Amino acid sequence: MELERQTSDAAPAEEADALDTHLVAAAGQPRRIFELIRGASEAAGFEIVRVRYGLHDGHTLQIMAERPDGTMVVADCEDLSKILSAILDVEDPISGEYNLEISSPGIDRPLTRPKDFDRWVGFEAKVELRDAIDGRKRFRGILHGFQDGEILLEHEVEGFAEKQVIGLPFRQLSEAKLTMSDDLIRESLKRRDRDAPAPSDGE
Repeated sequence: MELERQTSDAAPAEEADALDTHLVAAAGQPRRIFELIRGASEAAGFEIVRVRYGLHDGHTLQIMAERPDGTMVVADCEDLSKILSAILDVEDPISGEYNLEISSPGIDRPLTRPKDFDRWVGFEAKVELRDAIDGRKRFRGILHGFQDGEILLEHEVEGFAEKQVIGLPFRQLSEAKLTMSDDLIRESLKRRDRDAPAPSDGE
């Protein structure tokens, strides 16, 4: 059984990068800020996971980031905050006062890049689409990775007794995140401990 997909035509080449990172930073001010900070962040060894502005009191710029291995400790947040504060002070992309909040993605993290869906295979996620597929926008199921521009999700499909692995077009996603569970907590702690740098002798 094939699901009917209401997808738009292939995007022009110049839009490809924007589509690939549309969950990282939405069009408008978040995307402008993302483009400003992306290069310096990567040069310092960090990857931007998500940029949002206007949270909480309406004047908070939230930047989620992590190391390529998925770790992000308090000291990393402090280091990245210093780097980005210097850039934002000079470029001044937001008029008026605002609060800069640098954080790790957390355990029930947002999934914003194709590799996130591969990294968390086997764990449950909630996904929302911009346009409905077979009359629905919200899906929940076990991740089976990313392939050919689609995220693979184990989900109930009408007409099948057992759950099926369906493909949802990545560029149609409006939001995706892991769902909290005991297994996810255990795995997150295991990965954190595994990837933590070993202490130096005598230091």
